[in-house]
Amino acid sequence: MRAGMQGLGLAPDVFWRLTPAELRLMLGQGGETAPLTRAGFDALLAAWPDHPKGDGDE
Repeated sequence: MRAGMQGLGLAPDVFWRLTPAELRLMLGQGGETAPLTRAGFDALLAAWPDHPKGDGDE
C-alpha cells in the first residue's frame, strides 16, 4: 500500500482497483518473463489438449 499510495501517488480507490500484475508493472517489476516459445506452446498443448468435436461441449 505504501509503495502504491505514497511512492506512486495513487488515490486509494485507484490503488484498490489495480490487479497485482498492474501494480508490479507500475513499480518497475515484472516483464522479465520471456515470451512463449513454440516449444513452450507445444508443451501446453500436450498438457491441455483440445477436446475433439462431438464430446458434448460444443
